[in-house]
Amino acid sequence: MTAISAPAAPARWLAWGRRNKLSTAVVLSMIVLLVVFAWALIPAFGAGALDQNILLGAMPAGTQGHPLGTDALGRDVWLLTVAGAQTAIVGPMAIAFASILLGLLLGLSAAYLGGWVDWIVSRFVDITLSLPSLLLAIVAAGVIGGGYWVSVAVMIVLFAPFDIRLIRSAALARMNEPYLEAAKLLGLGRFRVMFGHLMPVIRGLVGANLFLDMAVGLVALSSLSFLGLGVSPQQADWGRQLNDARALLFINPAAAIAPGLAIVLTAIAFNLVGDWLAERSGVAEG
Repeated sequence: MTAISAPAAPARWLAWGRRNKLSTAVVLSMIVLLVVFAWALIPAFGAGALDQNILLGAMPAGTQGHPLGTDALGRDVWLLTVAGAQTAIVGPMAIAFASILLGLLLGLSAAYLGGWVDWIVSRFVDITLSLPSLLLAIVAAGVIGGGYWVSVAVMIVLFAPFDIRLIRSAALARMNEPYLEAAKLLGLGRFRVMFGHLMPVIRGLVGANLFLDMAVGLVALSSLSFLGLGVSPQQADWGRQLNDARALLFINPAAAIAPGLAIVLTAIAFNLVGDWLAERSGVAEG
């Protein structure tokens, strides 16, 4: 009986994939994100990543049980890459959720209330978007003193205007819907109309942009870490790992390839899943 019913599970997965229009690229992206999230959430995977062996130093891949070799401090490159997933996920998630939250609060308020509220929010967005965000982040992190969470806070302030503009535009397109007019006639409060009736119709767009924000946040934080403005030297991070490996390109190329590939694959995975969600929300809201 078990042998007969076993193929039912793969068939259900395939049917679910066809219903949700999952391409091979999206499936692979989801697998990549699941692996990276597992590395980030389960510290045991990267245990011992910061253990140094100065006497061993930088060694090529496959040396003394190190599949990707070691860096200049004798640390295992594979374990460093696995442990670096934590800063690659936690920071970008904080940036994405905080930016979306500010986008919902200010974007919905600007669209629904209009008037001087819309004018102030729009001018703030216009001014912020006209500035080079990464350069500002470098300057701010350098002036304030760097640090991982300082970089995250700076990125939230600089990324939020993109979400504010996107959510404001999506909300304005829905302002004349009959159910919103009915809610106003019933005398419902502004907060209830904005977050109880207007926000649900744009939730698909919000969910899609959340993944796109994570991709941009990952690249931005990795760039700051590469410049020495992100995490401390005692913490595993793909950007810092890539910077440290520049001098090892001819000794152990894997020390630079591994974190660089991790950044690229994870950012691409975030983008592809976000694009897929955007397509689905577009179909659903259309």
